[in-house]
Amino acid sequence: MNYDIKDINLAPNGALRAEWAEREMPVLRDIKTRFKQEKPLKGIKISGCLHITAETANLAHTLKDGGADLSLCASNPLSTQDDIAAHLVASGIPIFAIKGEDPDTYYRHIEAVVNHGPNITVDDGADVVALLHSEKQDLIKNVIGGMEETTTGVIRLKALHNQGKLRYPIIAVNDSDTKHMFDNRYGTGQSSLDGIIRATNILITGKTIVTIGYGWCGKGFASRAKGMGAHTVVCEVDPVRALEAVMDGHTVLEMNDASKVGDIFLTVTGGINAIDKSHFRNMKDGAIVANSGHFNVEINIDALKKMSESKRKVRPYVEEHTLENGKKIFLLGEGRLINLTAAEGHPPSVMDMSFANQALAGEYIVANYKNMEPGVHILPNEIDSEIARLKLHAMGMTFDELTEEQETYLNSWEIGT
Repeated sequence: MNYDIKDINLAPNGALRAEWAEREMPVLRDIKTRFKQEKPLKGIKISGCLHITAETANLAHTLKDGGADLSLCASNPLSTQDDIAAHLVASGIPIFAIKGEDPDTYYRHIEAVVNHGPNITVDDGADVVALLHSEKQDLIKNVIGGMEETTTGVIRLKALHNQGKLRYPIIAVNDSDTKHMFDNRYGTGQSSLDGIIRATNILITGKTIVTIGYGWCGKGFASRAKGMGAHTVVCEVDPVRALEAVMDGHTVLEMNDASKVGDIFLTVTGGINAIDKSHFRNMKDGAIVANSGHFNVEINIDALKKMSESKRKVRPYVEEHTLENGKKIFLLGEGRLINLTAAEGHPPSVMDMSFANQALAGEYIVANYKNMEPGVHILPNEIDSEIARLKLHAMGMTFDELTEEQETYLNSWEIGT
């Protein structure tokens, strides 16, 4: 299989960056050591569509050391780190990813990894699964299972399953506590702010920042923006989450009202048109708009383009749109994941747990796929707990365990005296 990367000469720098990330990924490192000895993935073909970053490189090495025959493409046209792609190719892993690739190239790359003939799929947004269930159905017979990394992907997979069309079992790695509670909250929270700051060099303190969507990602972002001195506003359609945002100290407004007061807007809904034409009309001159949801459809970019008399690139990843009334709106990173477009994505410390889930999910599928029905599955709680235990151990932390007496009491129906 041929690979498709920008420049193989970037490999040495990519190797150094992957090594640096590994220092903060002790759980995955432990799994990699065991995998290298036990080879639980020996002979298994894995096709993955993930963000090609330094952290992903360490997952790729872990899967390969576990015996997997691995092929990867990018899950976002702007998230690839070209030096990491080159490093992985130099390590013997076929990569189909170039930062800034056009849509045709992006989908051609997904097709390339699907043509690898996978036994296991690894997705960040369910694009590999979608292609297998549409144009490449002849290859599904080889697939024993898959893993999905994102909320958006899990939503797509559940919809496919509810229609009776999902043809193999997929573990929703995204729904493991050691993934969504940490990766989404702490990872997205920090890295999205990092991306906005890198793209704009704007001061966060004193700005009104509107977070659209208050799931785990929204909670993390709004919390960190507030911690940096921003006035924080949350927009939500779920009344329970909206109430939670109020109790967390944020102002909750309808988007029609929030669009009039915000300086910076970030979408993290997993849906479509969270920022729409009417909202652009309401915005202040100089409003900054960004997205950290998986797909750029959260912002109605087509509407913004039609409303604009002119547009120009004023900084890397910053596009200035001038509306008919002269008002300017700044779109960051083409509306794609700002934390991966303008920054480096999640810190390796949180991806350590996310990718530990991916690696152990692959091992679990190989051992249990014969007893798994097509559908969306959750990684067993004992694996989730083991990842947390390993992470605490790596951090030098200890925690209590129940005594036999306490465990007996908690499992009894009798009321103690």
